[in-house]
Amino acid sequence: MRKWVGISWIWAVFAFLYGPLLVLMVFSFNQARYTTSWQGFSFKWYISLLENQQLLDAFVNSLTVALVSSLAATAMGTLGAFAVSWYRFAGRKLFFSLVYSVMMSPDIVMGISLLMLFVLAGVTPGFFTLLTAHITFCLPFVIVLIHARIAGFDPAVVDAARDLGAKEHEVFFKIVFPMILPAVLAGWLLSFTLSLDDVIISFFVTGPGFEILPLKIYSMVKLGVTPEVNALCTVLFLLTLAAVMTAHFLIKEKKR
Repeated sequence: MRKWVGISWIWAVFAFLYGPLLVLMVFSFNQARYTTSWQGFSFKWYISLLENQQLLDAFVNSLTVALVSSLAATAMGTLGAFAVSWYRFAGRKLFFSLVYSVMMSPDIVMGISLLMLFVLAGVTPGFFTLLTAHITFCLPFVIVLIHARIAGFDPAVVDAARDLGAKEHEVFFKIVFPMILPAVLAGWLLSFTLSLDDVIISFFVTGPGFEILPLKIYSMVKLGVTPEVNALCTVLFLLTLAAVMTAHFLIKEKKR
């Protein structure tokens, strides 16, 4: 009895989490435009997305920012994780605490603070400010992921390589980096997902001449939730789901 109750509870949780998403995906194929009643199956809203140049431009902008910011955050986060894991320096614990505080900071607080910083610096909102903001909030996640991976492998392997005559760059590229590569890739995918989906911080730091897809969806929803919006959200959700699932398999510990 307890087994069936547990299984039913699990399915109820999944239905609660993914039921609204399933409804959104189903109604993205609805032939009607402004209605919640089913009036026929159609692919025309997905075809309409491909013919909407503004949406395509916003999608390209989002991909560009997500790719560049995730690569930059991964590179800097890897170096930061090594600094925290391998070296002992004054303020090390404070640095790691600040990393966690950025992760836990509300998006609206970070968005307003970054906006004030750019205004005081005299920087015009646009691609550069948006890219800087996305690197800032992605960086802590990369540091935490890679730090956990570094802390998980035996340091005796590195000591053995040094005893056998390996130089520091050989130790890093031939031993350490292959061991942490899954965490590096997972950090990159997680950063890419966070950047691609962000709305609140992007709303404060982007300019009118550079529009990204999440903000475009937000502006379209103000006029009503149409099947075209549902189709766009479905595509964005599937991209995010693919990235998250890939990151999950990369950071999963493999037994040999």
